[in-house]
Amino acid sequence: MALPLFLPCAAGVEPLLADEVKRILPGREVHVGRGGVGVDGDPADVMALNLESRLAQRVLAEVASGPYFAEDDIYALARGVDWTQWITPQHTLRVDTTAHRSPLRSLNFVALRVKDAVCDVLRDATGERPSVDTRHPDLPLSLHLGETHASVYVDTSGEALFKRGWREDKGEAPLKETLAAAMLAAAGWRGTPEAGGALHDPCCGSGTIAIEAAQIACGVAPGLKRRFAFERLLPFADADSRAQWQRLKSHAQSRIHASAVPIYASDVSFRMVDFARRNAQRAGVEHAIQFNGGDALERPAPQLPEGLAGTLMINPPYGERIDVAGKAARPSVHEHPDDNRAAPDDFFPRLAAHWKRAYTQHPAGWTAWVLSPDMKLPSAMRLKESRRVPMWNGPIECRLFRFDLVAGSARSVV
Repeated sequence: MALPLFLPCAAGVEPLLADEVKRILPGREVHVGRGGVGVDGDPADVMALNLESRLAQRVLAEVASGPYFAEDDIYALARGVDWTQWITPQHTLRVDTTAHRSPLRSLNFVALRVKDAVCDVLRDATGERPSVDTRHPDLPLSLHLGETHASVYVDTSGEALFKRGWREDKGEAPLKETLAAAMLAAAGWRGTPEAGGALHDPCCGSGTIAIEAAQIACGVAPGLKRRFAFERLLPFADADSRAQWQRLKSHAQSRIHASAVPIYASDVSFRMVDFARRNAQRAGVEHAIQFNGGDALERPAPQLPEGLAGTLMINPPYGERIDVAGKAARPSVHEHPDDNRAAPDDFFPRLAAHWKRAYTQHPAGWTAWVLSPDMKLPSAMRLKESRRVPMWNGPIECRLFRFDLVAGSARSVV
């Protein structure tokens, strides 16, 4: 069974995801589209992509596609799929719908029409109908409606792929694992002395960036600690498919190795450092990360070997106020929970001044990457960015700014 696969991702991440898919499926033709990438694949490819992709939100298998004018056209589209190849009447299903300029008035009603089509196919073939489970369906379906064209997908992932299976302790506005991975990919950080060097997150929160980095550095597949919807579907249920899945997981397990670079994570909140440490333990990389408490405005730079460069990766806590000492406090009811402007005006200049004092003395140099929705952040920090990468944190348009902290020089400072 070969199907067109679509891997959605955050806006701006499409080229990075395309490169990742090419590494997971060498030699395949990958199509970059709006909001994701496409590739043709078989069940083994579906398994590999779910297990290995750090940047995709899901792995969707397209089972029907065509023009439509009304709800009955959507029913006919879904009715044309042989659903007996995917589930039995004992399985459950759910239909989620997205739309872009669709003329149809009720997305809930059109989702019911897809559900009816699946149930009618099973009833005609077996005399029984499957049930709906809105929480944990065996067959999660995704219907996308364009202005004139509709596509029906089987969601082979189930829960979104950013849910790696290790983050139980988290703060109020945790960074998604897929976005942390995108930040690292955009920075070219691959966990080796040659590609990024050491890594330090001085505002680590629940540890997402550091843990993603440690898994990259240690060769830990992102999906190794979770389950997927495809494991309950018929195309993956035969003995050969199950054996293939076990081989893929065993191979992923065998690739795990010690990190070749040091990784540091610190936070002003000792509670969050404890959260991060526990998450790292569940992720299997606690040994690869050095955790510390400490104010980002005061903590000295980690001591690195002379020839090893360092990467600072920081996602400032948009949803928390930062007072003049760098300490975090809860936002007022009048502040947007994801607004970086809640921070006082002098926090980022002071942070840049601290970096100039503490990080420019290392012979191999440090490179700082800051994710922010404030397009004027370089001016606020009095630093000249060498690169800015468009990136979305959920609905918030951000930029990932690069600042080169050059040893023995103030060239990066405006």
